[in-house]
Amino acid sequence: MAKRTASAQKQARKSEKRRILSRGKRQALKTALKHLAAAKTKEEALKLLPGVQSLVDKSAKRRMVHHKTASRLKSRLTREAADLK
Repeated sequence: MAKRTASAQKQARKSEKRRILSRGKRQALKTALKHLAAAKTKEEALKLLPGVQSLVDKSAKRRMVHHKTASRLKSRLTREAADLK
């Protein structure tokens, strides 16, 4: 169904722009998490950890993930990084 009113057309344009931005930010978060998971040494993981935690916090602030999910994720990442040799 085509958008008929000007306000509906504008809202559709805004929604599309926001979808594209959110998609890029979500992909950046997933990529950072994969890089951290691929870290082989403790030093490498601890070097990547602050940046990943920052992205998780920003995602929670933007409500891409729930704030409690973000907190749990940061806790698990920190524990995994500390357990590496």
